[in-house]
Amino acid sequence: MPAPIGLLGGSFDPIHVGHLQLARDALRQLALAEVRFVPAGQPWQKHVATDAAHRVRMVELAIRGEPGFALDRHEIERGGPTYTIDTLRALRAARGADVPLVLIIGSDQMQRLDTWHEWQRLLEFAHLAVARRNDAVLTLSWPLQEYYNSHWARADAITQRPAGAVVEIDMTPVDASATEIRALLAAPQSPARDARLAAIVPAAVLDYIHAHSLYR
Repeated sequence: MPAPIGLLGGSFDPIHVGHLQLARDALRQLALAEVRFVPAGQPWQKHVATDAAHRVRMVELAIRGEPGFALDRHEIERGGPTYTIDTLRALRAARGADVPLVLIIGSDQMQRLDTWHEWQRLLEFAHLAVARRNDAVLTLSWPLQEYYNSHWARADAITQRPAGAVVEIDMTPVDASATEIRALLAAPQSPARDARLAAIVPAAVLDYIHAHSLYR
């Protein structure tokens, strides 16, 4: 069976070091052939202020030179509201029936998975890899807990079938969020602000943000 392909979706508004670390953790722990970053076109559950072209370019800059990382434009090019299930259908059709696909999500996304469009069908097209911090308790609703328990498997299950398992990743703790970054960029310039931004935003992405006056 071909090596599994990881899929990391998000608005990436902007992409930051937490996204990159999650992708590295998944790539290493799950022995993925690659992690494909999938920027959302029009996320239906959140407002995205930044144009898709800017978000795609920031992803390109962030992953440049990172072995095993690639950009996937499926959601941007499709247009309309972004539903993960539609992306998985398209990728399954493009990659064929035998390639394991692994959708990488955080524990916060797992906790609200039942709000996603056609969430019960996700495992028909891919595995789910849930990133967990060692000290975090994953509290799920009863339907999600039953779903999680019934599909949970060891990490190597993703190499044995193309879809259908829920596996776990140990996530390296990274204190970064796009919400904080946007707030910092909107705040007055200061040495402390600039140092914090430099610590959590890849340098090429930060240069791009300043060059295009984003998040002001």
